[in-house]
Amino acid sequence: MPTVQTVLAKKGGQVVSAGVDDSVLRAAALMNDRGIGGLVVLDGDRVAGIFTERDILRRVVAVGRDPAKTQVREVMTSPVAFCRRETTLAECRYVMTERRIRHLPVVDEHGVCGIVTIGDLMAHEATEHQATIQYLHEYIFGVR
Repeated sequence: MPTVQTVLAKKGGQVVSAGVDDSVLRAAALMNDRGIGGLVVLDGDRVAGIFTERDILRRVVAVGRDPAKTQVREVMTSPVAFCRRETTLAECRYVMTERRIRHLPVVDEHGVCGIVTIGDLMAHEATEHQATIQYLHEYIFGVR
């Protein structure tokens, strides 16, 4: 059964983060620059939350907050659901579906070592489906 390590081996363990005291404007600019939908929020070395596009929409824009004056700590999602390298992708999918989230930080004994997104799970699943289709095609038509 595929695990989080399978995804991290392909995409790497880079984690883009913001500090709890950063402004929403700075965090949004970072997300824009990196083309990502969420950041891990750190308070020192400790994961304090997740900050996503959904947080910006619901907790900043919809209530008329000034993104330049609002700190990430005020609008981030917390507490955070985590996973480990050995967590199966099926378990990740279940947690994401049940909690209606799209980002799971990966932690080990040293702290955050990656992040798995719903997009990562979808990409992995599509690759597995394509491999199955190719295998069945070769089996049925005797092609190698």
